[in-house]
Amino acid sequence: MTTTIQTNDNEVTICLAGRLDTVTSAEASAKINAELSILSSLSIESLICDASRLEYISSSGLRILLSLAKRYKSFRVIDVQPQVYEVLVTTGFTKIMTVERAMRRLSVEGCRLIGIGGVGKVYRLDGDTIIKVFREGSTMDEVRREITLSKESFVLGMPTAISFDVVKVAPSSENPAECYGLVYELLKAKTLSTYMKQHPKQLDSCARKYAELFRQLHQIEVPAGGNIPSAIEHERQQIEHIRCYFSEESIDMMLHIVDSIPAGNSLLHLDLQTKNVMVQGDELMLIDMGEVGYGHPLLDLGHAYSAMMSLIGDYEKIIGIPREVGQRLWDRAIDYYLEDLPAETIVERKAQIEVVSCVRNFSWLSLSDSFPEPVIQECKAAFDERVAKRYDYIKEVCKTFDNWTL
Repeated sequence: MTTTIQTNDNEVTICLAGRLDTVTSAEASAKINAELSILSSLSIESLICDASRLEYISSSGLRILLSLAKRYKSFRVIDVQPQVYEVLVTTGFTKIMTVERAMRRLSVEGCRLIGIGGVGKVYRLDGDTIIKVFREGSTMDEVRREITLSKESFVLGMPTAISFDVVKVAPSSENPAECYGLVYELLKAKTLSTYMKQHPKQLDSCARKYAELFRQLHQIEVPAGGNIPSAIEHERQQIEHIRCYFSEESIDMMLHIVDSIPAGNSLLHLDLQTKNVMVQGDELMLIDMGEVGYGHPLLDLGHAYSAMMSLIGDYEKIIGIPREVGQRLWDRAIDYYLEDLPAETIVERKAQIEVVSCVRNFSWLSLSDSFPEPVIQECKAAFDERVAKRYDYIKEVCKTFDNWTL
């Protein structure tokens, strides 16, 4: 049994390796207490027990963990191997302290890439499972947030696959650093983009199902007090994040559009483009739940318009189908979404959706702080054409947003 203690600023990690049994616990406890005593002048903000190499734990070892949990509110046990994790579950320790199981390690080398988003990439692992690989630098808190949003949205009625495993993804030719991954079970499913390429004559049928998926979501009301956040507040945060790229006047223009959107409590996906829709039999299911929120449907449709109609970047690589096909699909889908309304209302709402999309055209830059300079310059040029030169028109359209009652 070996016990090693490491410090990183105000974070202290206790690494346990071997068997923490009756014979070794006394020595391990003495060493831990002595080291923590030496570090008493340090304001410990996080105390971590790294159990990745801990093979066995007895009741004596459990008492050490319990003592540390009582002394340090920030205490958590990470990378716990299955045999030790089972003991902690059986004894109830997982209910009184933070315990994180060791993650499986997978490789996506040679796996087919089926989707690219702002926060990661989606690969086909095998016939039954897909994996979302988060971008380099993503934290475990971001992964947990997506799991929470996915589960809560599923309970509310959003047709989404639920992740059954969090894993570490080994470096590969496409992803040079180790990253977090979420594994989803989707039996024989394919993206709506892939389905469209394989069945081009089904464009009208796909458009109707796509529209019905939006309607289904927007009819779900998100109750107060849950984990699903305000979409408007999130959008404002993203705009604030990109102040480093745009002038204050440009930021104010985008904030004016967002602040004009009426309140709402509909369930919104906020990245509902065709590579985030999986076709499983006759059912459409959603993946990539990292931006789910509640608000007015106008924001959800504006985000989708930004992806399907006015995307900045390599359209076919990101969306998975030629731009002209994606645009035809969107045109037909939005007609189905609005089909029960008077003609003049349809014209007005299409204009509203296009104006809201102008925010998403640029707020997505907040998803990373390492975009290449040419991408940033392309976005700035597009902003001048799409927003700055049309701002008088945009302000007039914003005045009509309140006409879209729920």
